[in-house]
Amino acid sequence: MTQSTIAAPGRAGSRGRSLIGLAAFVILVDVASATASSVTLPQIDGWYAGLEKPWFNPPDWLFGPVWTVLYGMMAVAGWLVWRDRGLAGARGPLLLFGLQLGLNILWSLIFFGMQQPGLAFAEISALWIAVAATMVAFWRVRPLAGWLFVPYLLWVSYAAVLNASVWLLNA
Repeated sequence: MTQSTIAAPGRAGSRGRSLIGLAAFVILVDVASATASSVTLPQIDGWYAGLEKPWFNPPDWLFGPVWTVLYGMMAVAGWLVWRDRGLAGARGPLLLFGLQLGLNILWSLIFFGMQQPGLAFAEISALWIAVAATMVAFWRVRPLAGWLFVPYLLWVSYAAVLNASVWLLNA
């Protein structure tokens, strides 16, 4: 196997290697999702149910389907960037991808696990910056990958407003 096969899987790699890469990105975001959900779900009928929420708060059942779609789009976007440039060629964009994924998990730990909406608002502000930076970095590698992050950025924007509202209503 040549170095170019390792560095740029989409150009020189096999279809099987590409599918393994896609599966790896899907597993990565599934682990992130499961980690966040393990903290979030136990609080939905407890602490979160007791909070005062703004009029624009969506029904609880909507969050699961939305996040499923967003995590799927994240996985495909990451895979597209990896497939186009490889790990070495997309080091910066993929590090941003990992950072935003980590911040995504951290928000759930702070908001639901620690029950700290104020601190979670500060954290989601950092998440928003990381998602926007990842979107731009992905766009530069592969515009479709950047476009796949647009709904995620919009949802995090909405979630930040919702987070701030819950914080203020319950302060």
